[in-house]
Formats: sequence, C-alpha cells, structure tokens
Amino acid sequence: MSSYDSLKEALLRRIVSEIVLADSPGDVIKKWREYFNVTQMELANKLRISPSVISDYESGRRKSPGSSFVKKLTKALLEIDEQRGGTIIKQFSPIVKIGSDSILDIREFAKPISLEEISNETESDIVACRDLASKKVLGYTVVESLRAITTMSGFDFLQLFGTTTERVLVFVNTRTGRSPMVAVRVAPIKPASVLLYGIKQLDPVAVQLAEIERIPLMVTKLKSVEELIKKLRSL
Repeated sequence: MSSYDSLKEALLRRIVSEIVLADSPGDVIKKWREYFNVTQMELANKLRISPSVISDYESGRRKSPGSSFVKKLTKALLEIDEQRGGTIIKQFSPIVKIGSDSILDIREFAKPISLEEISNETESDIVACRDLASKKVLGYTVVESLRAITTMSGFDFLQLFGTTTERVLVFVNTRTGRSPMVAVRVAPIKPASVLLYGIKQLDPVAVQLAEIERIPLMVTKLKSVEELIKKLRSL
C-alpha cells in the first residue's frame, strides 16, 4: 500500500469514528462535507440518494445513520475529492512528522469529560475560550512538544487523535506555547482543546491563536509530566 493510500485509509477511519461517536452525528457530517467543499446535491448524487436524506441527517430530523452508511458517505467524500485532484486529502500529506516515541500517552475516556473537570484535576488555568469550559471531550493525547513539532507528518498527525478529534492535545516541555499553537493552527484537523505543560512565560500569540481557532487553551501548574499523566488517567 502506498503512503497516499495509507493516508487515505487513516483519514477514512478517523472521519467515520468521529461521526459515529459524536453526540450530534449530523453536525459532524456537515462539518466534513463542508470541509471537503462538497454540496449536499453532489454528495447525494454520488451516493445515489435524495439530497433530502443528507439534509435530514445534518439537521437531526432523521435518526443517526449507522456505521455502514457513514463509511459509504465518507468514502464518497474522499472519492469526490480525488476526482478533483485530491486537494483536500493532500492537505494531510507530510507537513511535519511525529514518531511514535513522541506520543507519551493516549487514552479514551470511559465517558465524556468536561474541560472544566480536566482543568480542575490537572491544576490548569483556562487561558483562552473560557466560555467553552463546559465542553466535553472523549479522550486525550500527551505529546513531547519539540520532538513532535520538528518531525510531524499529516499521516502521523492523524494518529494523535485516536478514535476521535474530540480530545485534548497535551503538549509537554514547551516554554511559551507558541510553537504548539502554530502547529495546531496550520493543521487540517483541530483538537477540541490544547493543554500546555512546562510553560515558563506564556506567549500572547499562543492565546491569540487559540481564540481565533476557538480552541480552549489550558496551562497546567503541575510539577512533572508523570504527575500530569497520572492525573489524566484518573479521570
């Protein structure tokens, strides 16, 4: 399998998982359809169904689709993009590169956890988008910041998200937070939240980027990575 095919397969799995696990699958379907610049009519024609079916799913008027339909829908989005030259898919091709040794911990929660709960447990301050503190996430990934940012690829970036993008990306050993937020800013897929460890002096640009992207940004005061991971695992 070529690197392009591997990337496409990984992207397919991530999108399907995100839709199936979402509280509002229709919203996620709409998000990805619009991300791929595909109209409801184009998608319906590709699937050989009525555009009203797509509209009903996205609006929540129709019962959540099963995983089989979601997979067909996602494949249709990817195929439409390929017919256009694969512009969107190629956005996930190597941008930066992250080796497996850069991921220090990755877990899915047993149940959705609010950012406020995570903030309290990890002794973190929410420094951007505090109004989204009640937002719930489904997991977290702890990443060695410098190693990740200097070596990441689009394919590897997808692996940071486990089964869903509704998670907190935790960057450790970052002094100002600017580089991780720049990486998140240019990435084609965004996390639900970012948590920073090791901050010496928070760069205002990091906060500004978080506000622009509407990504709640947290900064922990914990003294060690081990303690941080232990706290996250207790949730």
